[in-house]
Amino acid sequence: MENCLSTLVFLLSIALVLFPKTGVSFLAAEGASDSDSKVYIVYLGEREHDDPELFTASHHQMLESLLQSKDDAHNSLIYSYQYGFSGFAALLTSSQAKKISEHPEVIHVIPNRILKLKTTRTWDHLGLSPNPTSFSSSSSAKGLLHETNMGSEAIIGVVDTGIWPESKVFNDHGLGPIPQRWRGKCESGEQFNAKIHCNNKLIGAKYYLSGLLAETGGKFNRTIIQDFKSNRDAIGHGTHTATIAGGSFVPNVSFYGLARGTVRGGAPRARIASYKVCWNVVGYDGICTVADMWKAFDDAIHDQVDVLSVSIGAGIPENSEVDSVDFIAAFHAVAKGITVVAAGGNDGPGAQNITNAAPWLLTVAATTLDRSFPTKITLGNNQTLFAESLFTGPEISTSLAFLDSDHNVDVKGKTILEFDSTHPSSIAGRGVVAVILAKKPDDLLARYNSIPYIFTDYEIGTHILQYIRTTRSPTVRISAATTLNGQPAMTKVAEFSSRGPNSVSPAILKPDIAAPGVSILAAVSPLDPDAFNGFGLYSGTSMSTPVVSGIIALLKSLHPNWSPAAMRSALVTTAWRTSPSGEPIFAQGSNKKLADPFDYGGGLVNPDKAAQPGLVYDMGIKDYINYMCSAGYIDSSISRVLGKKTKCTIPKPSILDINLPSITIPNLEKEVTLTRTVTNVGPIKSVYKAVIESPLGITLTVNPTTLVFNSAAKRVLTFSVKAKTSHKVNSGYFFGSLTWTDGVHDVIIPVSVKTTISM
Repeated sequence: MENCLSTLVFLLSIALVLFPKTGVSFLAAEGASDSDSKVYIVYLGEREHDDPELFTASHHQMLESLLQSKDDAHNSLIYSYQYGFSGFAALLTSSQAKKISEHPEVIHVIPNRILKLKTTRTWDHLGLSPNPTSFSSSSSAKGLLHETNMGSEAIIGVVDTGIWPESKVFNDHGLGPIPQRWRGKCESGEQFNAKIHCNNKLIGAKYYLSGLLAETGGKFNRTIIQDFKSNRDAIGHGTHTATIAGGSFVPNVSFYGLARGTVRGGAPRARIASYKVCWNVVGYDGICTVADMWKAFDDAIHDQVDVLSVSIGAGIPENSEVDSVDFIAAFHAVAKGITVVAAGGNDGPGAQNITNAAPWLLTVAATTLDRSFPTKITLGNNQTLFAESLFTGPEISTSLAFLDSDHNVDVKGKTILEFDSTHPSSIAGRGVVAVILAKKPDDLLARYNSIPYIFTDYEIGTHILQYIRTTRSPTVRISAATTLNGQPAMTKVAEFSSRGPNSVSPAILKPDIAAPGVSILAAVSPLDPDAFNGFGLYSGTSMSTPVVSGIIALLKSLHPNWSPAAMRSALVTTAWRTSPSGEPIFAQGSNKKLADPFDYGGGLVNPDKAAQPGLVYDMGIKDYINYMCSAGYIDSSISRVLGKKTKCTIPKPSILDINLPSITIPNLEKEVTLTRTVTNVGPIKSVYKAVIESPLGITLTVNPTTLVFNSAAKRVLTFSVKAKTSHKVNSGYFFGSLTWTDGVHDVIIPVSVKTTISM
């Protein structure tokens, strides 16, 4: 098994973006010789015709020419990418990979990589409810859900660990026929019968394993891959994310009595297509290869999904998107009108660790819900304190002890207090009744079936410790947790959520948007040991990503002609900068720090407002060409990526002019002028006025200050923004905003500026 897994070590590690699973790190393999065959992806760019068989034949011919044998070419080929773009994955030696990279039709050759997998209250919290809320117009007779028939014509592609098809959230009660444009299929496999398990809700189910098998010895070895050789989900992650995006209504669901309510997805009548690319490999939390993932993207483009939900991510990026080409498959999907929603990662709260940062991706951060699970702790002196937990058992009444770093305390039959800074040891088998764990605030709760864990902050932990040290026989009573919705629970950017600025392209704001991703209740695989009646509470940007995917499915139903960039703009420019109840949004991990664009992009997603944004900052192929030119792509490479002759302008376009719904200036010396273009998607006759909130020490000037739209033929207008700094020394980032308002619509984009003085 070690030999099989050692081939994975050569590859850059990536993980299911689910928190708080243990992180995995692959180290570079040692002693690899040129004769060792590995999986390489040979990328050839845009398709030049529509015949997939001709593509496969040409890929065989290229390999045959390289290997000088038809049989060797056949055995080498793993995948032929033929629908969304042209390319193939093959087993090659490093010298063969180098040789084929010199072929004039080849744009890139890259080694396969391992990717890693990093709800009841969610939709009420965001105002997207079948019933009216205090901060939304949505109801059974009005609002985004009603106007789109809950997304019944939308198709959500979920690229993940597969699906548990028997879950009630995938029932198709009341759904009409499958949309006629659907070209995909369900594949049967181990414990998955396409005729039985697929229906008018779950309309697609495929699995991709060849890329992983090529890295693990070529055979499905169950001592290594403990999974179903089908789309069936052994991990639960894919089932959970699919539920959040498009699960059907299931009433009266809870997690051991907590968070009780009706579980459903953002687009509860949307159709789901599951693409299983991530697998349960022993010792890892779920791994996926780029070769398999590219084939899933290729098929999803062919199948005609509307949105791809990708809760998968790499480590902190080191190369540009165009050099690493990890995002090229997503680029082709976006170029064909498919919005790709991707997790921002769980490496927060430090700066510059955001992943999935390509400008064509919709990158999502995670926030908490306005929900908590308060747990009452009563000390022996009758002092009452409140912590949080998922403890739902009968009241605990025991002696209380502090377990410090020497761990030489008699803990049998007692509740123990621990601090996470003391590196708690295993307490299994020592007779502990319960654990009070004092740690830094992060809203991450866990349930351990054998021992209840109660979570509190250092202040309360220190208070309990003082009681223990000043009392001869300290005791404690712990009551079962309850569910508290709304105030005083507050919305925060989750501590684990990865932050900007974008380390690869600092002028591209990432994340784009934030959505709830902490303690989200959704269906899981019943094989998950923490599941309760087939449901579980998960946290991570893996969970916030399908929240946005479900909203995109609704927007696509309402505005079928909108581009992925228009969808993103609608979300960013209408987002909440405060919580839905009007309270400030703080960023966890920093004491009293208000969230800024590097924490949550445009803000917390506001579905109903996004349906009618007024103006959008649209982007098309030309904008992406300009980005590639500014990032250093040569003309011939861009031409092959796009499938048509393309030439960068001289001088090259400024990356500051990319038509994003944000302005980020990472190195302002004195002053700079940039442009943006807006498209009117509201009333034909509209007048918008600029409202500027300049960052500290920065003067923003907009020209013109008024945008007048007066005909259907004149829906697109361009304006310029001049930024001038008054700082005399290098500064950090300061933040502001630019709003276009017509009195009804407030179209807000975040502005981030850092002054850099030349030496």
